[in-house]
Amino acid sequence: MAAALDDVDHAIIELLRADGRMSIRAVAAQAHISRANAYARLDRLRGQGVIRGFTAVIDHEKYGKGLAAYVSVRIEQHSWERFRDYLRDIPEVDHAALVSGDVDLLLLVRVADAAALRTFVLERLQRIPEVRSTQTMFILDEPTLQGPR
Repeated sequence: MAAALDDVDHAIIELLRADGRMSIRAVAAQAHISRANAYARLDRLRGQGVIRGFTAVIDHEKYGKGLAAYVSVRIEQHSWERFRDYLRDIPEVDHAALVSGDVDLLLLVRVADAAALRTFVLERLQRIPEVRSTQTMFILDEPTLQGPR
């Protein structure tokens, strides 16, 4: 169920999406509220689970994982929960989504190079018993979207 959010809550969320390290003082000033109000709202948003945490935005090339690909996966029927448990232990998977359509899952995979991707797909992913088939699509470019979304 969606939390009841007002315009100030939305402003706070967008400010923190743009810069998760922004100080409460800066959030309060840019949202045109007091620091006490900003603290209270941030606590409420975290308590309601609207804001689940803060993270760093990584330059994947500099981090050594410059090759990205989407891997679509078809799994055995009724095996999603078992497969999900495997995914938790696979560091190459940056994001996983159970999707509708011709495939069951879409994985965003980040690795160092093509050899690492081949090893991941052929020796790790396709050896999971629930996997029926995979299809790999290289990501050619990931444009940076400016500002909060």
